[in-house]
Amino acid sequence: MAQDFKIKPAQGMKVRDPETMKPLKTSGETKPRNEYWLRRIADKSVVEIKPKTTSK
Repeated sequence: MAQDFKIKPAQGMKVRDPETMKPLKTSGETKPRNEYWLRRIADKSVVEIKPKTTSK
């Protein structure tokens, strides 16, 4: 089972979700870590949003 991760379109890009055919929100969305989204990261259409870490 693929884990989910948060991604957003790269600046100036419009990327559609293949299931809903709706554009990915510029603020980011949680999507399954599958081949489709990993290819979009590889071709730099989308970027992964890393969780913010807090230092104590």
